[in-house]
Amino acid sequence: MLNNLTDCEDGDGGANPGDGNPKESSPFINSTDTEKGKEYDGKNMALFEEEMDTSPMVSSLLSGLANYTNLPQGSREHEEAENNEGGKKKPVQAPRMGTFMGVYLPCLQNIFGVILFLRLTWVVGIAGIMESFCMVFICCSCTMLTAISMSAIATNGVVPAGGSYYMISRSLGPEFGGAVGLCFYLGTTFAGAMYILGTIEILLAYLFPAMAIFKAEDASGEAAAMLNNMRVYGTCVLTCMATVVFVGVKYVNKFALVFLGCVILSILAIYAGVIKSAFDPPNFPICLLGNRTLSRHGFDVCAKLAWEGNETVTTRLWGLFCSSRLLNATCDEYFTRNNVTEIQGIPGAASGLIKENLWSSYLTKGVIVERRGMPSVGLADGTPVDMDHPYVFSDMTSYFTLLVGIYFPSVTGIMAGSNRSGDLRDAQKSIPTGTILAIATTSAVYISSVVLFGACIEGVVLRDKFGEAVNGNLVVGTLAWPSPWVIVIGSFFSTCGAGLQSLTGAPRLLQAISRDGIVPFLQVFGHGKANGEPTWALLLTACICEIGILIASLDEVAPILSMFFLMCYMFVNLACAVQTLLRTPNWRPRFRYYHWAEKEWGDGIRGLSLSAARYALLRLEEGPPHTKNWRPQLLVLVRVDQDQNVVHPQLLSLTSQLKAGKGLTIVGSVLEGTFLDNHPQAQRAEESIRRLMEAEKVKGFCQVVISSNLRDGVSHLIQSGGLGGLQHNTVLVGWPRNWRQKEDHQTWRNFIELVRETTAGHLALLVTKNVSMFPGNPERFSEGSIDVWWIVHDGGMLMLLPFLLRHHKVWRKCKMRIFTVAQMDDNSIQMKKDLTTFLYHLRITAEVEVVEMHESDISAYTYEKTLVMEQRSQILKQMHLTKNEREREIQSITDESRGSIRRKNPANTRLRLNVPEETAGDSEEKPEEEVQLIHDQSAPSCPSSSPSPGEEPEGEGEADPEKVHLTWTKDKSVAEKNKGPSPVSSEGIKDFFSMKPEWENLNQSNVRRMHTAVRLNEVIVKKSRDAKLVLLNMPGPPRNRNGDENYMEFLEVLTEHLDRVMLVRGGGREVITIYS
Repeated sequence: MLNNLTDCEDGDGGANPGDGNPKESSPFINSTDTEKGKEYDGKNMALFEEEMDTSPMVSSLLSGLANYTNLPQGSREHEEAENNEGGKKKPVQAPRMGTFMGVYLPCLQNIFGVILFLRLTWVVGIAGIMESFCMVFICCSCTMLTAISMSAIATNGVVPAGGSYYMISRSLGPEFGGAVGLCFYLGTTFAGAMYILGTIEILLAYLFPAMAIFKAEDASGEAAAMLNNMRVYGTCVLTCMATVVFVGVKYVNKFALVFLGCVILSILAIYAGVIKSAFDPPNFPICLLGNRTLSRHGFDVCAKLAWEGNETVTTRLWGLFCSSRLLNATCDEYFTRNNVTEIQGIPGAASGLIKENLWSSYLTKGVIVERRGMPSVGLADGTPVDMDHPYVFSDMTSYFTLLVGIYFPSVTGIMAGSNRSGDLRDAQKSIPTGTILAIATTSAVYISSVVLFGACIEGVVLRDKFGEAVNGNLVVGTLAWPSPWVIVIGSFFSTCGAGLQSLTGAPRLLQAISRDGIVPFLQVFGHGKANGEPTWALLLTACICEIGILIASLDEVAPILSMFFLMCYMFVNLACAVQTLLRTPNWRPRFRYYHWAEKEWGDGIRGLSLSAARYALLRLEEGPPHTKNWRPQLLVLVRVDQDQNVVHPQLLSLTSQLKAGKGLTIVGSVLEGTFLDNHPQAQRAEESIRRLMEAEKVKGFCQVVISSNLRDGVSHLIQSGGLGGLQHNTVLVGWPRNWRQKEDHQTWRNFIELVRETTAGHLALLVTKNVSMFPGNPERFSEGSIDVWWIVHDGGMLMLLPFLLRHHKVWRKCKMRIFTVAQMDDNSIQMKKDLTTFLYHLRITAEVEVVEMHESDISAYTYEKTLVMEQRSQILKQMHLTKNEREREIQSITDESRGSIRRKNPANTRLRLNVPEETAGDSEEKPEEEVQLIHDQSAPSCPSSSPSPGEEPEGEGEADPEKVHLTWTKDKSVAEKNKGPSPVSSEGIKDFFSMKPEWENLNQSNVRRMHTAVRLNEVIVKKSRDAKLVLLNMPGPPRNRNGDENYMEFLEVLTEHLDRVMLVRGGGREVITIYS
């Protein structure tokens, strides 16, 4: 390595693997081959021209953002297949659905469903108002919390058009994403079976009971006959629905609003009936024998005896309990002992019934539904009940958790809005707003329904699941106005529509999972018809749905899909929690109203730590992290003084502010010497660094390397830091403050080689200038700004760093401002709009300003600055001459420089050639810009501890008696800026042309680069002089090593007159994304 360095120092431009930037396939968003080849025309951006193959101009990047696609992998292929059908692409229609039509109404349609109409009254009757209220509150809270987590995920980037599965799987990763996808798919499939069973129940129990194929010979066989009828008719309906979906899925979506209209009309009819019942209750009498509820199917008159003329005759009810219709017939003992009474089944809201229905009445299977508080003459214990008597029996054993499982499907459907994300005008705004409003609306309806049902309907009617006591009417229909048929017909069509939509959505979800290749044996279901319709997935969905149909009981199927949806919702909340707790840099949701407690738990499983660490390291070896999981893993290069103490602790303070205790941090330092001689010093240095890391709350590792020279030691740290996949991807280093004063010019050479090596290793580089002015952790900025100057796009580091810093309390109150530069041909207004849109999709809040830098002539100051820089370079190349030769060379160059500058303006230029006295403090930066030419004739001894390439040892600025200074200042340039426009004198024109020959001999590439540095610095100082921190693209070093000494001068000019500067250089890959 040292041999290569020596060869290149002689100016032969030897090739090195670290030279320049490696040319890669562009990782930038919407990058095209045209953009890759776009050159930096003109002189304004010449400082970045050697990197145009990997770092496009911001203007060319922003021009492509206006046409970004929000289709994820998996659904994009589907659209391309459709568009390419027929040989030409179809025009892409812009999404135009808003919150109400795109999210709110679809969620309402999917949440309201069969349970509301068929089971909610029964749940209230069994559990009572209090427990039903708790049940509804728990279920609605579950979906509301899930919706909040889903809103955070949905607003964490551009929402994929693939719907909820893509949104969750891309956030959680393939393993969890596949599990969530399958749970969501199975839940949706069994939901289709539940809706079909609800449709058949309404059809056979309330619309056309005569259509039953299987008839029961006695009352005990009615349940079995009903199940068989459900299986036969359910299979037929499933076949018809699957055929409709296969043939014309577009018509299913067109009738969605019709189905929703039926649901809303039915709910309005219920509320209207409640209001009417307060002053005019409907007439639905129920018959009680003692306190036992009687089914109205076998009789019409609620009495034992009736009067026909002057004769007492028995009723049909008598015949059901006695051996004959004769008065002397043998009757059931309970029938004989108790009277028959008739009460109103719907007393109304003003009846005070709510007190009786407050508490639960859980039943076991086969018991008779009884009214509490009614007088009854009971039988001896153990007396069997004849199932053929016309009582209303409980068909199942009920308990609280079972009721939760049956009720929970009525609150699912919250992902209907996110499933339409590709059709939304602004998905990040519409999905949270529409979903949460829909859940709030449905929760209000459910909670109010619990209270109103308990206040209006008699308890025995509520516990009568199939309405046998009210002539076989749908219980909720008896409350509705103007007729029970409104509810029956409306619920029938709504359940049909919900079943069709489940059979439409589930196959597409399975197709998406199959195309992702997560479960290999499911890949066959990713294929479909030529137009992309999932034929095979539809077939599998129908088969799974048939399993639910064969179960034939809505009460048995509902808990199954409840479990699937609960697992799916658990993973959604897990995704949000994991992202929050890990503080992933890509986790920047626009929806802020989610809360996951961040708690540091004690290490209770230390025995598993080694195994877990080994497993994690092996997993990290599989490949680089995805862009959304990228975070800066820092290698911080510090130096220690003679006492092995860190010279600039502000670097570790900045590390703590940047990392917030997350991710990998390696603090490295290099000591010069041999390992045998310097091992004790290395141990003391490590201990000192660890103490400082603990004080600054930097969680990471310390590594001190002993090397024969500084450059090799830093190179070893960069190459070997970390373990396995747990390696650094970013290097943080301080700017070599006094690089001009090093006689052996090795400091700036080491720094440039560091830049080259990080580029070759695809590592990001952060260079802090004036690091001593950076705030410590106890400090707080109450106002101010962090200014980002985005010149070229090299992966998004400039956007990510301020976002991470503003998470720390030091920078929290600083606002973020982003400046970008527009060239002559750029539309600055459109650039600002595109950049604002880009930041919106990045979920970053910042002020945006586009600064116009038009082409201008190169100023005299730029030429003079370049002239002095090249003269200094000549002096540096003569350092290997003898003492007398070096003095003669310096004197000749100095005289030539003095003459050229004095010819231009002798009054405003100060040229000083002297041998200064020994003073301290020269190491501090001068208040006015100076270019110093320094040559030290005495070589200092090698210190025991060496600085890192980005820092200078204290006291190095003390002048030696034999140092020679050449100084030039910029007084004239400042005077010209403050001076208004004035006519140019003939003497000035003559003086200008007298210097022109010397300017023409300058390297024009250096002139253009200096012009870029001067112009950019003028603009940055004008806009960001008062900023708390300025972040700026760091130009790369020249590919030709002959220009290394000029590179440092360009960076000095670029950043002068700024207090806190961070030069940022990307690692050649995207580190920030608009996707979640």
